[in-house]
Amino acid sequence: MTPDVITLGWRERLALPELGIASLKVKLDTGARSSSLHVDALESFERDGETWLRFVVGTGPRQRIAVPCEARAHDRRRVKDTGGRHTERWFIRSEVMLAGQRFSVDINLTDRRHMLFPMLLGRTALLGRFAVDPALSYTQPRPVPAVVEAS
Repeated sequence: MTPDVITLGWRERLALPELGIASLKVKLDTGARSSSLHVDALESFERDGETWLRFVVGTGPRQRIAVPCEARAHDRRRVKDTGGRHTERWFIRSEVMLAGQRFSVDINLTDRRHMLFPMLLGRTALLGRFAVDPALSYTQPRPVPAVVEAS
C-alpha cells in the first residue's frame, strides 16, 4: 500500500456534486467491482444526438428527500448482482467527493430500495485511493454542501 492511500471505514458519506447531491450514505465494498446508485423513475432520452438519463435519487434520513437528476449515459452493460444474476444496467460517469478528494467514477443505476445504503462504492473506485478498515465507520466529516454545484 502506498503512503498516499487513505484508510476509510466500511461506511462513509460522500457527495455527488454533478448531480447536486451534497451528502449520501455509501457502503464501501471491496467485493463489488462496480459502484451502484439507487435510483427511482429511470428513463432514457436523446439530447444533441446522445443518450441521457433522467432519474430521482433519494437522500436525507431514510432517503426521503427526492433529488431529480440528469446525466449523460456513459455505457450500458451486464452486471452480476450478489445473487449471481446478470442484469443489464445503465452507467453514468460522475464526480465523487470523498475524504477531501474529488474524482470521477463509473456508477451503475439500479434499484437498491431493499438495501441499507443507497450507494455502494466498489473496488474500481477505491483502487489506489483508499483502503477499507471494516472495524471503522464514518471516519470522514460530512461533505461540505457549499462546494456542491449541480450541473
